[in-house]
Amino acid sequence: MTETHEQWGITSGVGLTALAVASARAIVTGSEGGLVDDPFAAAFVRAANPPRPMPTGPADAGDDEMWAAMAAYMGLRSRFFDDLIAGSDAPQLVIVAAGLDARAYRLDLAGRDVYEVDQPRVLEFKQQVLDDLGARPRCRRHPVAADLRDDWPAALEDAGFDRSRPAVWLAEGLLPYLPAEAEEALFEVINARSAPGSRIGVEQVPGGDVESMDRMMRQLKADERVGIEMDGLLNTAPRRDPATWLRDQGWSVRVEAADEVAAGHSQVFPAFLNDTMAKAELTTADLPG
Repeated sequence: MTETHEQWGITSGVGLTALAVASARAIVTGSEGGLVDDPFAAAFVRAANPPRPMPTGPADAGDDEMWAAMAAYMGLRSRFFDDLIAGSDAPQLVIVAAGLDARAYRLDLAGRDVYEVDQPRVLEFKQQVLDDLGARPRCRRHPVAADLRDDWPAALEDAGFDRSRPAVWLAEGLLPYLPAEAEEALFEVINARSAPGSRIGVEQVPGGDVESMDRMMRQLKADERVGIEMDGLLNTAPRRDPATWLRDQGWSVRVEAADEVAAGHSQVFPAFLNDTMAKAELTTADLPG
């Protein structure tokens, strides 16, 4: 018998965190000197009509400490992964747990195949908003409606993914929500399907200490202010270090702290992030050709 998993939309469960990230990108997009330009982020927030209002630009955020921290970090994170993609000529891009990622529309990815893996209801919502805007992808875009707890690799290949061709894989804003065994399985799946010349982009909380991220979100009162139910949302079980494991599999790995990447863009994080996400590990791994 096939196990039935809980499904969520964009205003429930993990989907609501994707909406909050879109809100943060909308703040950055409207801010002078912002590191990312996402013209679709505000539209996602407006269309979702979340249970608690979320900013659709810097004027909405005002001087709110939580949204300032979110915007600073998410802007930097988005730019890091944008640059990671631009630095590779791999013909395929796989965004795991894509959420409201709009890179297929906002980046010049002409001639490349972009696969967005996520829950069906999340992808349906995103598609409807983009269609309403009359947006057109700047690549060959392939939505892959699949639960990461099911056989998503088969769904990915059914959508056209070719494991004989190099690919860029993104695990952005994902790992803290996975059980340790699921995280390990994710990297094993990616490693087995990566041709030489492939690249992986990974975001990890400092030292894999998910408890620090959980404390930060509780301190920011994310449950009250954004409507995110914190209990059971993040998985704090110990896990292996993905950078070490990837090196053991033959990947060339570079790990950078988020605040170091920010300094390279002449950006300074709010002091509130110094003990938590400012030290998040942004990892790039390349499989030699």
